[in-house]
Amino acid sequence: METTDFFRCRIDAMINLRHPLAVLATRLPWSAIEASLAAKFERKDRPGQLIEGQDMLADGGGSGCRPQQRRALCRFVWNATVSYRHGRREWVSRQVLEPRQPQVGRFRHDIGEDGMELLLKATIDTAVAAGAVKPVALERVTVDTTVQEKAIAHPVDSRLLEIARHKVVSAAKRSGIGLKQTFAKEGKELRRKAGGYAHAKQFRRLKRTVKRQRTILGIVMREVQRKLDEPGFAATNAKALNDLRMWFERAERVRTQKTHDKNKLYALHAPEVECIGKGKARKPYEFGVKAAVVISHQTGLMVGARSFPATPTTATSSAPCSSRPPTCCRTCR
Repeated sequence: METTDFFRCRIDAMINLRHPLAVLATRLPWSAIEASLAAKFERKDRPGQLIEGQDMLADGGGSGCRPQQRRALCRFVWNATVSYRHGRREWVSRQVLEPRQPQVGRFRHDIGEDGMELLLKATIDTAVAAGAVKPVALERVTVDTTVQEKAIAHPVDSRLLEIARHKVVSAAKRSGIGLKQTFAKEGKELRRKAGGYAHAKQFRRLKRTVKRQRTILGIVMREVQRKLDEPGFAATNAKALNDLRMWFERAERVRTQKTHDKNKLYALHAPEVECIGKGKARKPYEFGVKAAVVISHQTGLMVGARSFPATPTTATSSAPCSSRPPTCCRTCR
């Protein structure tokens, strides 16, 4: 078998070509899929932005920054079969050296909803063409809902308040706003104390610590707001200013929300996360998004999937966080 590199082995000589993933790799219309998604991964060359006061060459020649978006690369080095399915023909036993390693979640975000529907349609068409599923089997489907859990830590108030303070301070610095005091040392110490008090079930001290964290976050936010309202303020970076407003809004939600409020914010990086209860004895409440999956009744082939970020309203399948028993409120602190 021919190989282009003497020091690399071809994956098709290492794996079982009858494996479902290997068969799927040879039957999917990759050329049509790449042609449809090529526009989403094109290199975007944007003009540089001149920043006053940051001239590295002192003559204006190198003061512009060039924020280019490089072409996204999706390379999976999990195992040989998965690498073969995703287009790699030579085995590489190391991670690809890239500044930002692509992830499946980022890939889904880049291709969008229409791209995911295109991939799902190609999978269904390939299954029908290969004879794995008959068209008659797709006439009857089963629809079920579940909770798509998010990769977040348990939402305790002290942790959310400390993260909100850190995010607001970092975004303010990137926007060119200088703060008199960031409370970095005190915030870290309060977070440690809150964890110790919660473990020791000293809820009065825990309540005072969380109250101080809210006070600190309010002081930082008010100072940032005063700097933004000044007549002579001008942000050096529009994107940094937009990020500051986003984190400012989320931090305000964390600072003002109470235990029994509805539409609470459980994660600053994922505001769509909700508290959903499905009546499980082992896990009464799950933090994620309600999702629906459609599969064929006979073969179990998935033909559709969709998430519902809005607050669930069906009382039989889920329950909002405001309906939790009072004993859970101390734990969520």
